Amino acid sequence: MPRQGGEKGVQMFWTYIIQNILSNRRYIGCTSDLEKRLAEHNRGKTTSTRYAKGNWKLIYSEQYETYSEALAREKMIKSYKGGEALKKLLNAGLVHR
Repeated sequence: MPRQGGEKGVQMFWTYIIQNILSNRRYIGCTSDLEKRLAEHNRGKTTSTRYAKGNWKLIYSEQYETYSEALAREKMIKSYKGGEALKKLLNAGLVHR
């Protein structure tokens, strides 16, 4: 179950969606440090998003207590394949624009 905020000093994990501002391509992932990971995407440090470094913005995130929960959610979102379920998710909330 996603959490709305983290407690200070407690390790939290994120499932996130970023979008390329030029091509509108999306990337789905999970991490323990959302700000650092977004910076890595934008510096070209991630193989999957290297082709468009500097052009990624966070459009969606959910927070979890364990890495396994965040990873399971990442896999679930990836299974949506850009269809109606993904559109509903992005329109439902927890969206960063």
